[in-house]
Amino acid sequence: MEHGNAAARVVQAIRRVAAVSPAGAQLPSVRELTARHQASPVTVASAIRQLVAEGVVETRNGRGTFVAARSERTRTPDLSWQTVALGPARSGEHEMQALLALPPSGAISLSSGYLDTDLQPAAALGAALARAARQPASWQRGPVEGREDLRAWFARESGGGLRAEDMVICPGGQAALSTALRALTAPGDTVLVESPTYLGALAAARAAGLRVVPVPADDDGVRPDQLAAAFARTGSRLFYCQPLHANPTGASLAAARRAAILSCVRDNAAFLIEDDYARDLTIDAEPPAPLASEDPDGHVIYLRSLTKPAAPGLRVAAIGARGPAGARLRAARLLDDFFVSGPLQQATSEFVSSPAWTRHRKTLRTALRDRREALLTALSRHLPDLLPSRVPRGGMHLWSPLPTGADDTAVTAAAASQGVVVFPGRPWFAAEPTGAFLRLTYAASPPDLMDEAVRRLARAF
Repeated sequence: MEHGNAAARVVQAIRRVAAVSPAGAQLPSVRELTARHQASPVTVASAIRQLVAEGVVETRNGRGTFVAARSERTRTPDLSWQTVALGPARSGEHEMQALLALPPSGAISLSSGYLDTDLQPAAALGAALARAARQPASWQRGPVEGREDLRAWFARESGGGLRAEDMVICPGGQAALSTALRALTAPGDTVLVESPTYLGALAAARAAGLRVVPVPADDDGVRPDQLAAAFARTGSRLFYCQPLHANPTGASLAAARRAAILSCVRDNAAFLIEDDYARDLTIDAEPPAPLASEDPDGHVIYLRSLTKPAAPGLRVAAIGARGPAGARLRAARLLDDFFVSGPLQQATSEFVSSPAWTRHRKTLRTALRDRREALLTALSRHLPDLLPSRVPRGGMHLWSPLPTGADDTAVTAAAASQGVVVFPGRPWFAAEPTGAFLRLTYAASPPDLMDEAVRRLARAF
């Protein structure tokens, strides 16, 4: 702390001198500054480096430090023309930025879509990446569709419905989803989505120029009768779905509905994008097999990411499809970014095939259960009206209904002023919301903070 204060004093002093000195004027030496400000040479050197980076001063080898030349441009830039050139902003960009924003210092986060740092297998990932980075072969160009062993692992995870040659490795689930939407549709087409659904899917679909039509869902997942009606009314050929621990509601598709949903998709000669993001986030019992495992004729596009159950920096996912749809996905990924980093792929392959992955999943299940129960207990104690209609059996979130007449965005703003970050329910709906909700995340903060977080949220009401 003392080093930081001393460095700040030196920076401000040099900045004041530079502001009233001509360009090229020599500044006091490090020795003079050290004596004048009672700071160490290391502190003074750090201050000078900061000002060099800002363009305030420049150093000349063997000669000292000098005031840098000022920009000849003195007027304020006029960037207003860009408003006309760019046109309207894309829908959903503001919400996505809010979703990915880091919480302010001192705030408790109940909004993040990623695991708390303490739950991430950083040591195992770091060791695997270090080993991969030391191997020259990992830095070479590999297959554009990704390493065969990693594609084979993702194929097995699909339940046997896909093969390694059907898969393509992507830099994260969002990239995979954006690729699928663009590869399988044309601008102006209609995509059906559960209501509510993943905010990132809505943003990606609209960015691709698609018309988004919501299909009602309940605690047992999307309703087959409403899906059939939506296909009939719109003529859509694509349905985006999260059958397991859907974000934001936590609902899973009931066993009794699976066959009906697949039959509906087949009858309409359509595709179903199965976003299986939460398979490794299951808390209670064992998850059912992916829908892709029951699809012999290539209607299901399978998407699986490792970012959510591991760490935000592990931007590795896969998307798979059979037949011409698979070929289009692979071609689209090639156009987007050629291929995913070789060392990252190799480290991922090593990690998921090692005992460390099995241990992590086991530990994660217990930790998520503890955090979910801590949040439910805190809600029961302080805000019982916000308890969800059904406790999710996995995932990272609770979908909490607000009292009649409450405004979710106003509550979110009030909560932020009390030092707890939550996310409003409105942006998760493709059309008008059916009510006011909050998405409360239990995976982003330790269990011993849940009670205090809900206390703060209660004060917001």
